[in-house]
Amino acid sequence: MSKRNAVNRNYKSSIFTMLFSDRKELLGLYNAVSGKQYKDPSLLEINTLENAIYMAVRNDLSFVIDSRLSLYEHQSTYSPNLPLRMLMYLADLYAEMTRDEKLYGRKKVLIPPPQFIIFYNGQEEQPDRQILRLSDLYGVEEERHQLELEAVMINVNAGHSPELLTACKTMADYAEYTARVRRYAAQMSTDDAVELAITECIREGILEDFLSKNRAEAKRMSIYEYDQAKHIQQEREDAWEDGMREGRQEEKRTVAVNLAKMSMPADKIAQAVEEDVSVVQQWVAELADEK
Repeated sequence: MSKRNAVNRNYKSSIFTMLFSDRKELLGLYNAVSGKQYKDPSLLEINTLENAIYMAVRNDLSFVIDSRLSLYEHQSTYSPNLPLRMLMYLADLYAEMTRDEKLYGRKKVLIPPPQFIIFYNGQEEQPDRQILRLSDLYGVEEERHQLELEAVMINVNAGHSPELLTACKTMADYAEYTARVRRYAAQMSTDDAVELAITECIREGILEDFLSKNRAEAKRMSIYEYDQAKHIQQEREDAWEDGMREGRQEEKRTVAVNLAKMSMPADKIAQAVEEDVSVVQQWVAELADEK
């Protein structure tokens, strides 16, 4: 199998990726997740794909250690589609890892078995640990799934997953830093909130070295992350409100049509359903067309 050990240093998807692109920090996180006690960061073969044109989707970190492939994803918004995204990324990754192999030959092409971990730090309440399955996305029920993918989603917000955060100080610091940004952003501009959180954390020894060395980049990325998560949340809320509004409108139409069938005048129906007469007249006209 061909090896690609370099992490893409030109692309940082999040503070999470910036932090754990460091081999020592990544090994510490792996040990905390797996319960292992590896000491040598050079054992990690980091193979996060770099070519955005080649890839169907982008993953935060992927690496091999002890002949096993780990795919780590950070998410600030929950999505049930994460197993599908990870499957797409895994296909790209395996294709890259085996590009020099004879896939049509008689000799087995050995690949490292994968494990999928999602580190969730969104504001929507989620359990400390849950399993997301690809089979939950299938459009039909099957007695036995020919293809399954299970991803473990771990809540790394402050106050959650205490064993993991105790075992990995960097992740605990990251959780605290994120919590401060959110708390302060509710009181001031995002720019000021991030600046205050960074200043406090450096002073209190929270991600001190990382934030000191990468202050400008960390600030830019934190502002982007927070604003992006806020935008996604707003879109979800707007979609929910639109759905509720459409549901109420359909309910009004049903009542109006039923009243029209009882020969109630359009102006009276409009009063009953609290709608413009013109709208009620349109509904009644549509009812007549249906007949």
